[in-house]
Amino acid sequence: MNQKMGTMSNHHPAAITIGVIDYANVWPLFYHFHPKGIAADIEMIPAVPSGLNVAMREGSIDMGPISAFAYGESSEQYSLFPNLSVSAHGPVHSILLFLKKPLLEALKGTVALTTTSATSVNLFKIIAAKFYHAAPEYVNMDPNLDKMMEAADAALLIGDHAIHASWSNTSYEVIDLGELWQQWTGHWMTFAVWAVRNEVIRKHPADIRHIVEAFEASKQLSLKEPEPLVQEAVQTIGGTEDYWRHYFSHLHYDFDRPQQEGLQLYFQYAFELGLIDHKVQFELWSENMVG
Repeated sequence: MNQKMGTMSNHHPAAITIGVIDYANVWPLFYHFHPKGIAADIEMIPAVPSGLNVAMREGSIDMGPISAFAYGESSEQYSLFPNLSVSAHGPVHSILLFLKKPLLEALKGTVALTTTSATSVNLFKIIAAKFYHAAPEYVNMDPNLDKMMEAADAALLIGDHAIHASWSNTSYEVIDLGELWQQWTGHWMTFAVWAVRNEVIRKHPADIRHIVEAFEASKQLSLKEPEPLVQEAVQTIGGTEDYWRHYFSHLHYDFDRPQQEGLQLYFQYAFELGLIDHKVQFELWSENMVG
């Protein structure tokens, strides 16, 4: 994601900090978001998904597209923006399981899980336990397909790592977890939600409203005019224009009732399996919260 997708500022202690993930699946939310055009003191902070999850929980970053699972773990600290997420109803093309052997055989062995994910790792654990009644041995590894496959029968990769691996892979069967979830449940799967710390809403209510409006405007413009994102992806990540047109057209960035229902089922399963220690209730940001 290049400089025009968000200006990184010098640190200001009073600034509202926004975590920026440089994964293609969140580009539409950031591409037309310009902090300097908003009447608020904003600092954009680069992060990988797992790092953003921790920074949000610890309070060093105020808002951002955190993993759905991380929201579930600390939901009492956050409110969600109701019109922003990264969701799919079927294939997502960047949450991929690579297999040395058929899935049912691999589930009896060892599965390597990327260290860059929380939602997708736990989605796989839910799918294995709930739908296949399997309990493979899990190993957590950096996202390197060759090394993961040396240690395991299957490997889970997300984001641009998964995309690159799918292009270069010639020997492994590949399963899309978004598609697998949809086949078993019929539901949407939301991989990232846009969370803001409740204490920040209390301190900066008007600023939060302006920021929400700017991100929603970026989303709408990206969906209306996807070609700049397609060209950016080809130039910085690789692949073909057709690949990226297909990729961006199959992701969805709303968080309405269908997406909420799918995520609620995910959290229900996570609770039943002990992956989360409490039942999760959504708290959605609204204009009413600005007092």
